[in-house]
Amino acid sequence: MYTGCTQGRSGPHAEVCAIDAAGAQSRGATLYVTLEPCAHHGATPPCADAVIAAAIRRVVIALEDPDPRVAGQGIARMRDAGIEVVVGVGALEAESQLAAYLHHRRTGRPLVVLKLAATLDGFTAAPDRSSQWITGPEARLDAHRLRADCDAILVGAGTVRADDPSLTVRLPPGEFDDVEHRQPKRFVLGQAPATAKVHPCTEVRAPLPDVLDLLGRDGVLQVMVEGGATVARDFHAAGLVDRYALYLGAKMLGGDDGLGMFHGPGVGTIMDAADLEITGVAMVGTDVRIDARPSAQWASLAASARADYHEGD
Repeated sequence: MYTGCTQGRSGPHAEVCAIDAAGAQSRGATLYVTLEPCAHHGATPPCADAVIAAAIRRVVIALEDPDPRVAGQGIARMRDAGIEVVVGVGALEAESQLAAYLHHRRTGRPLVVLKLAATLDGFTAAPDRSSQWITGPEARLDAHRLRADCDAILVGAGTVRADDPSLTVRLPPGEFDDVEHRQPKRFVLGQAPATAKVHPCTEVRAPLPDVLDLLGRDGVLQVMVEGGATVARDFHAAGLVDRYALYLGAKMLGGDDGLGMFHGPGVGTIMDAADLEITGVAMVGTDVRIDARPSAQWASLAASARADYHEGD
């Protein structure tokens, strides 16, 4: 069995890598791919043409590519060349693996991951605003791996002024050395002080949906929103969060005067609370990571509400 993976945004795609590895043995072979081979000239020639040229007999595809430049054209081209094409095998697994890419191609916006860290009683900082460290080193390392999976990090200017974060990925040697594992782009809602560690960054002032459109046009497939509490609330209230990553540290403040995960008005009744699906719970050192996403019903309601959303509502 020969395998291949896409070599970055401008490198050869997975199909070509696998075909090159197989050489003459690709003739009459079956090719398994997660995504439909492309049918257009971009940074590389069409993969569908490479599959045809390699005389592959059968192609098994998990998902049709929603990119309008492909969207079934690769499948049609291969079938016209006499290749048997099967679509849908392993679709659920591929949807999960390619969630950010698929979301971007379907909406034009990046998939939004809201990352939060809080004590067991739900506070992100003590009354004196101290928050280092709510979670232990293992959880903080895990959060850096989450950063590394994102094309961009976004925070509010208030967080930059208060905490002066660098928003870089910091992982052990050898874990982030590959050239394709570039540092995420950094975006600040508002103006960052000239001496802030976050520079170089892009400062944006626009309604959140427009910000996501901007990031999407910039090629950002997945963005992690890291704070602060007002920014987190605004993304959540606008129904713009696609994934939630909540780290719960093994600490309690034990009162009601700490700083919460969100700042600003919430819903008035439990009937209006966000309905989420918990997709994962894991121990990370002595802390807990909870992953969640909007339920299908709530996501549909949020999509309807987004049409009427204005920054500051």
